[in-house]
Amino acid sequence: MTLLVNLKALGSITDLVHGTKWSAEKLRRAVLGRAAFLKEKNIGPGSLVLISHGGTPYFFADLLAVWQLGAGVACLNATLTKFELENIAKFVEPEALLRGPGEALKGMAGILEFDLENEAEEIPKAMPLEEFASDNPALILFTSGTTGDPKGVVHTFHSITERLKNNWDNLSPEILSKTLSVLPTHFGHGLIGNCLTPLFAGCDLFLFPRPGIAGAASLGAVIDENSITFMSSVPSFWKVVLKASKKPTLGTLRQVSVGSAPLTADLWASIQNWTGIKNVVNMYGITETANWAAGISGAATKPGDGLVGKMWGGEVNVLPKDGNQRSTGEGEILLKTPSLMEGYLKRPDLTAQVLKDGWYNTGDWGTVSRDGIIRLLGRTKTEINKAGIKILPEEIDMLLEKHPDVIEACAFGVPDMISGETVAVAVTVNQEKTLTVSDLRTWCRDKIRPDGIPEKWFLVDEIPKTDRGKINRWVVREYCLNKEQNQ
Repeated sequence: MTLLVNLKALGSITDLVHGTKWSAEKLRRAVLGRAAFLKEKNIGPGSLVLISHGGTPYFFADLLAVWQLGAGVACLNATLTKFELENIAKFVEPEALLRGPGEALKGMAGILEFDLENEAEEIPKAMPLEEFASDNPALILFTSGTTGDPKGVVHTFHSITERLKNNWDNLSPEILSKTLSVLPTHFGHGLIGNCLTPLFAGCDLFLFPRPGIAGAASLGAVIDENSITFMSSVPSFWKVVLKASKKPTLGTLRQVSVGSAPLTADLWASIQNWTGIKNVVNMYGITETANWAAGISGAATKPGDGLVGKMWGGEVNVLPKDGNQRSTGEGEILLKTPSLMEGYLKRPDLTAQVLKDGWYNTGDWGTVSRDGIIRLLGRTKTEINKAGIKILPEEIDMLLEKHPDVIEACAFGVPDMISGETVAVAVTVNQEKTLTVSDLRTWCRDKIRPDGIPEKWFLVDEIPKTDRGKINRWVVREYCLNKEQNQ
């Protein structure tokens, strides 16, 4: 039987937002009661269930209850509009939707809706489990398409279990002992890496999801008050923390991981300084590989732009422009791992584009050294084609963020009548300084080739981000161009 239905090794969950704590025993009882209820509703192996809430102990009780029955779960962003929810439901065709405690009915035509906290009873006794295959779909995470054609990454019980095992090979129980999650639970970094990894290791999980600026400002105090030993987040979160929060003072942190977006060497070093530990790990994680696939600690190496270390289970290759796949060199990063997704839900066309002979084409451009060290250089899918010259926008981001008065930068391509496409960039700067576009252009001249210096500059108060705290260059591009048009 798969690890994901083993309730004997669970840890406790503390909800810091609402001030509630569930012991491992309370969680087990809630899971079994919910599972018994769902079984009566004919939920079982092969069923798909939507969960439209997250970030609380109730969410984990619902998730594990569905897994007890061998059914699959699609975890959704709790802020989806009814239109988006209906669009996904129409695509997934689930047997049921699980609402959060006290939430109003979603009004989804033809779909059973349950508030399991108020409709199911906790039971202390074990419930007989049905046998089901480990290659059954267990988890669907949507990476795009809430308003159009959904793109749902399907993971099996096997792929998630393998990812957890690989994570444990690199994260000891001492490190995971008291884990803080500031991330939402509807995507891989937050759910699999930051929550399921400690929870199934019997460690204590503290939930502080989507804290915003006020929450980020209290991070140091939260770490000290709860003796936090481990946490993981995204670079944009740390940019706020470094400016808004006092440092923790009690020295309980043993490791901090950062992933889901490029981490610059400067920000990496700044996080080390704020946390007071060298063991800040830059992670390479992709939803399609069940989150973390590689990582490297600042305790073992000097922080470097794009440096993500060795694989956490599996193999890495590169696919150069000549099309000859090899184990070292520069090219598109290809991954083969036991935690690889089954494919995209109901989208064999998309699956065939990225899964080839067991290798996942990541769309990331980088290098692999002879000793297996991966360094990311940018995204092949976001490169700017300026009159045939390919420019990686991530390189522009990392360069500009080295400027002492630049807080954040996001480069992107815009149409150009002469070169076809040219470089534009959105920048947020220190408001206490009088930094101008002319100053930034001058600063760039001796640091980057002329073709890479942005021609269009947008000084903005804040760069738009997704609900995962990540930057979507196309959204930033539209935001800046619309702002320019309306001025």
